[in-house]
Amino acid sequence: MSVPTSDAVAATAPKRVLVTGASAGIGAATVRRLRADGLSVLATARREDRLAALAAETGAETLRLDVTDEADVAALVTHLQATGGLDAVVNNAGGALGLEPVAETDLEQWRAMYELNVLGTLRVTQAVLPFLRERGGDVVVVTSTAALAAYPGGAGYTGVKHAARMLAETLRWELVGEPVRVIQIAPGAVETEFSLVRFDGDEERAAKVYEGYTPLSADDVADSIAWTLSRPPHVNVDSLVIRPLAQATNTVTARRPS
Repeated sequence: MSVPTSDAVAATAPKRVLVTGASAGIGAATVRRLRADGLSVLATARREDRLAALAAETGAETLRLDVTDEADVAALVTHLQATGGLDAVVNNAGGALGLEPVAETDLEQWRAMYELNVLGTLRVTQAVLPFLRERGGDVVVVTSTAALAAYPGGAGYTGVKHAARMLAETLRWELVGEPVRVIQIAPGAVETEFSLVRFDGDEERAAKVYEGYTPLSADDVADSIAWTLSRPPHVNVDSLVIRPLAQATNTVTARRPS
């Protein structure tokens, strides 16, 4: 392998960014922010109606992508080959299912979380890495503070986020010396559809997660992602943890009295 030139290293500043899980929450906010910053964005997700609305709003390019589907990821590679390659990927697709203790947890929910959060991130990263190595680029993995510590009822979700964190950290070490940055973003409590999905559409239960304090917004996390991507090419933000001020740990949050 040839040593990258200074021009190749400079190319790590992202020009075209792929965002997975872009139909809502952090993903959609990241698309909006990166487009506002003047970057070309390929927004991907399973929900095509939401992607169409996001494209109309932001001018982003869109592509339906289920990160758990190998055929979809292969189609993504074909699309990138035909449309100019890629400079950065934001692996955002993910989510939690359930909050039951280990003794009562649903095995299929764990399987689904591993497929989405871990294997989906791996599939997409492996697929786009040749583009990023060719001209320099960025791999962003959005994990969670669940990747840093356990909490009761969270073994499935903390497990997959720990695995995603290890994916990012190991890849960073494996690519040292190449013009590819690997960045992990670990948000704490963010008020999105996250809890609604986790609790199978139970709006009342989901709302209680965010009661009595000000959680992060999707825009807060998108701002952090955009900042890491905008650093000079020689700067790698290995890991960035962002929490609401009121949240000290996964289980300690200062809440206002009801």
